[in-house]
Amino acid sequence: MNKLTAITLSLALGAGLVACGKQGEAPKTEEKAAMADDTGTMAAPAETKHGKGTATVTAIDTAKGQVTLDHGAIAELEWPPMTMGFAAKPELLKDIKVGDKVAFELNWDGKAGTITKLDKAP
Repeated sequence: MNKLTAITLSLALGAGLVACGKQGEAPKTEEKAAMADDTGTMAAPAETKHGKGTATVTAIDTAKGQVTLDHGAIAELEWPPMTMGFAAKPELLKDIKVGDKVAFELNWDGKAGTITKLDKAP
């Protein structure tokens, strides 16, 4: 073995041993989230958040317990105005019709929203 090859191998071996002894850093929050999304096993259940707002009712499906609302911004959830559907118990929908202006409260679990209070707006 020539001298240059021996030096190169010695340096590579030394660098490898140093790297083995080095402790890794904990992943940053963004990296943890990316790893959870990739593996699906690290994701913790999302925290349920509560929000409230005003809206116009655009659709009601009492059989499925669904209401679609064209709502304004919801500060607690950091949502802009949009139209979306929510689960709602039939008793909350009994006096509501399409076109009504409503005040509502909801719980958001990160994937779906459930209306917890729904009243016609004055």
